[in-house]
Amino acid sequence: MSNPKLEVLTPQNSQLIIIDHQPQMAFGVQSMDRQALKNNVVGLAKAAKIFNIPTTITTVESESFSGYTYPEVLDVFPGAKTLERTSMNSWDDQKVRDALKANGRKKVIVAGLWTEVCNTTFALCAMLEGDYEIYMVGDASGGTSKEAHDFAMQRMVQAGAVPVTWLQVLLEWQRDWAHRDTYDAVMKLVKEHAGAYGMGVDYAYTMVHKAAQRTSGTHESLPPVPAR
Repeated sequence: MSNPKLEVLTPQNSQLIIIDHQPQMAFGVQSMDRQALKNNVVGLAKAAKIFNIPTTITTVESESFSGYTYPEVLDVFPGAKTLERTSMNSWDDQKVRDALKANGRKKVIVAGLWTEVCNTTFALCAMLEGDYEIYMVGDASGGTSKEAHDFAMQRMVQAGAVPVTWLQVLLEWQRDWAHRDTYDAVMKLVKEHAGAYGMGVDYAYTMVHKAAQRTSGTHESLPPVPAR
């Protein structure tokens, strides 16, 4: 294929890396609401779990400065090894490069803190030295200001990275509502983390499909509700 970026994301061609989603790093984020940011990266992690996407979690200076990865993310991948680093640039760490290589997939979806430092240096080096395609999840990444985030995203796009959102990634992996093996899990995730879209799904179930009102913890499988 002359332009591999024309190929959509699939569960077979993607891997995910979550970089430095740690409390101290989140404290410095000013580019978006931090609770929304956390919601989005947890939603992305759950999406990766649904579609069996190989996922690398890496942290920087957990005990001396940054704290540990959000427990909500770690709960999605129980027993997963977290790759600890000293370098701000994940690409500098051999463990991270080895993990990416072992997954054997060129399309690397990235969610990290901060956009202008850890995300940018990793993305540029991975594209230059590792020949990876980078898909930068803008709403699951944050910078120290809106300008820092925006300019970093622009810099990465100019270098060849593809900007995406977490919900876009989820729906690209699902692709077809006839894929019933993942449909129920995707709908559950949407209702938990996709805001107004999730509210719309609940409305469609109860008012259009006439499902009984759900109680906490229950879920009824229904005919597919289109994304739009």
